[in-house]
Amino acid sequence: MTVRDLTILGCASQQPTRLRNHGAYLLRWNEEGLLFDPGEGTQRQFIFANVAPPTVTRIFVSHFHGDHCLGLGSMLMRLNLDKVTHPIHVYYPASGKVYFDRLRYGTAYHEQIKVIEHPVHHTGLVHEDENFRIEAYALEHGIENYAYRIQETPRRRFYKEKLKEAGIDGFYVRDLLEKGSVEIHGQRYYLKDFSSLQPGSIFSCVLDTKFCQNAIMAARDADLLLCESTYLDAEKTLAENHNHLTATQAAVIAKEANAKMLILTHFSARYLDLSEFEKEAQIVFPNSFATDDLKVFPFRKTIVNP
Repeated sequence: MTVRDLTILGCASQQPTRLRNHGAYLLRWNEEGLLFDPGEGTQRQFIFANVAPPTVTRIFVSHFHGDHCLGLGSMLMRLNLDKVTHPIHVYYPASGKVYFDRLRYGTAYHEQIKVIEHPVHHTGLVHEDENFRIEAYALEHGIENYAYRIQETPRRRFYKEKLKEAGIDGFYVRDLLEKGSVEIHGQRYYLKDFSSLQPGSIFSCVLDTKFCQNAIMAARDADLLLCESTYLDAEKTLAENHNHLTATQAAVIAKEANAKMLILTHFSARYLDLSEFEKEAQIVFPNSFATDDLKVFPFRKTIVNP
């Protein structure tokens, strides 16, 4: 059984609070676990979320400010302690290689896990395999920083009722898939009439940036967009001065990108009531939600019916 959901392990910005941990976000996507920007305390947040750390197969770091990466070393050591056998893919800005190495080898331990590094050098395709197409988009935050857009590989979906009506089953279905058509009792049937290529779902993660075109590009057509909104619009000047977004700006990004759902995060410690972020964003983009630590959001599969 596959799982598809987004767990908020922390939603604070630079300064954690009594109720909000440093940011960290786990997207469970079928058989994989994608961990974004593990801040300090991420390993412990897994316990509170009742999720096993070996779920993680890929780790994404947007940039090397401490609240976005100080939990990276402890997470790698935890996966090492758990003796995970699957490789751990790590994506991070190439200019931060020195910080990555410091975090990875910050203490003495015998490394047994296989870590595959994917340093990101510029906007564009970062990695593609049988499960995902991963793109990075340079943001505007004062240091090298990337948004990530991850699209599931399209899958072919058969129409079971049509197959049943035509009497196509067993090896005939396999031949239909592999050859594009199959002949049964003198009648030829074609793959296009009994199936469709389902578009892969899209998840976008935009953290720590001024409002910019690349944030919109990273978020385009996202089924689920996780976006920073450090400030409310009343503090728009602060957002501009510190290279961050307001809730309204995050909503504009979601709207212009044609995203389906917006999750707001990375809140300044000055705010106690996070519902104001949701209210502000919903004026522009109704399907907006302000998150909180340990909240879980479903990540539904995109299905196109015949």
